[in-house]
Amino acid sequence: MEKSKIIYHGSNTIIEFPEIRIAKYNKDFYFGFYCTQFKEQAERWATRYGRTGIINEYSYTVCEGLRYLKFDVMNEEWLDFIIACRSGKSHDYDIVEGPMANDTIFNYIQDFIDGEISRAAFWELAKFKKPTHQISFHTARALTTLKFLRSYEVNRSE
Repeated sequence: MEKSKIIYHGSNTIIEFPEIRIAKYNKDFYFGFYCTQFKEQAERWATRYGRTGIINEYSYTVCEGLRYLKFDVMNEEWLDFIIACRSGKSHDYDIVEGPMANDTIFNYIQDFIDGEISRAAFWELAKFKKPTHQISFHTARALTTLKFLRSYEVNRSE
């Protein structure tokens, strides 16, 4: 595991001090503060509600004492974990990292949960999607691994 890397959070505001917010809907890895290693993905997050958004850039330093779960690829364990989290089941990891179930993938997951497609059909549909990445911080201790570097405005091209 590398010691430190730059990650990004796309938002409509500057977030110098990240926090975990309980939202109306459960996310891929449950409630947490979500970032990505892909600047372009953070730009899509930042501009999803309007033309202009904010990219928050952080230095993330790995802390060996935290409970950490990493999915290198979309696999059965990843799918089952996301289904559990999206269904409202919490976990005790400080940090979870792995591919993101974007809107299209999430629709396939929901179709699988609803029994409309098989597990095999899910994997057939999901394999053609471009790579995504998310790292989520689920405890106050996990948030201490982040150091705010800067923020800047981005605009969605239409």
